[in-house]
Amino acid sequence: MNYDKTPLSAGLYFVGVPIGTARDITLRALDVLASADVLAAEDTRSLRRLMDIHGVPLNNRRIVAMHDHSGAGVTEKLLEDIRAGRAVAYASEAGMPLIADPGFELARAVAKAGLPMTCAPGPSALPTALALGGLPTDAFFFAGFLPNAATARKAAMDTLREIPGTLVFYESPKRLGAMLRDAAEVLGAYREAAVCRELTKKFEEIQRAPLGTLAERYAGSPPKGEIVVLVDRGRSETVNEIDLETELSGALSEMSMRDAVDLVSQAHGLPRRKVYQAALAMGKDET
Repeated sequence: MNYDKTPLSAGLYFVGVPIGTARDITLRALDVLASADVLAAEDTRSLRRLMDIHGVPLNNRRIVAMHDHSGAGVTEKLLEDIRAGRAVAYASEAGMPLIADPGFELARAVAKAGLPMTCAPGPSALPTALALGGLPTDAFFFAGFLPNAATARKAAMDTLREIPGTLVFYESPKRLGAMLRDAAEVLGAYREAAVCRELTKKFEEIQRAPLGTLAERYAGSPPKGEIVVLVDRGRSETVNEIDLETELSGALSEMSMRDAVDLVSQAHGLPRRKVYQAALAMGKDET
């Protein structure tokens, strides 16, 4: 393949690379990879493999590892390269740099130093999932990876409940079942969602269902591959405090507090924590 041989100006070039299918890379991205003086990557092996697939020669260039454990020395060396008049190209392991990617520190350092910076954009799992998930795309919020610990994960989700847009999460396949279970509890079991797996790859799969259904589907059976989870904005009708207390009172007269809270929260798509707090307040009022 013929590449544009025009020399690149000194500066940092972020390069978007495919999230799965190698042919999704842009022609400009290949030009930058072929012409840059210095190459840096989150995963040096994946970038070398991608360049091999497209016949982009290294020409005695070394690919600098730039990841979470690289240290400030790597960033400073790349800044020195730019100051010396070199073009530095950085690529994440997959997708667009800086989207759940360690390239942010490099971008911030270059901006702070007042050095040139641009981007050869490319694929990203975020908009790809939104395009295929079947949920509204007029407004969305990217939450990245949630905390590993259940308590911290639920607390993080609780801060997202009222956001008026589709929520987008990246998730490990091993934690998917637990994440969906917590999401059903905190955000509402009837809230519509989609699990997008292996986007643009051979075994691409989209599972669309309410959070409670998806939680049951993936409980104890983690899938394989890269995962993006979409969750629709809350759409339940507003329930005023009087109506909530009335329903809780009736449910509490027939069942345990736990079952009553589950019933009312699921019936109205309300966060379980909110209904539980209302039940506790009612109990205090009666004593």
